[in-house]
Amino acid sequence: MTTSVLDRVPVDEIREQASQARPGRVALTLVAGVFFCLGWVSAKAFAVLWLAVAWSAMAIKVGWQSAHGPSRAVQMARLKAQNEELQARLGRFEGV
Repeated sequence: MTTSVLDRVPVDEIREQASQARPGRVALTLVAGVFFCLGWVSAKAFAVLWLAVAWSAMAIKVGWQSAHGPSRAVQMARLKAQNEELQARLGRFEGV
């Protein structure tokens, strides 16, 4: 017993639902869908663009620092941290 494809498709139900569809509402839904897609795509594009700009800026900063060494502020911060660590170690010996 073979059945055709149309015998398995609920054609009457599809016809009933299609007759209830309103052309104006369908058109508005399509227009809203287009605007939604445009917004989604542009948001993703700007996110990728922002990531590319931020990554490029940090790459330039790291390249500059490797070529010219750390800034004076970074050098001073390192020296102060090293000084505080040495003073803490020396404080342990003074109590002995």
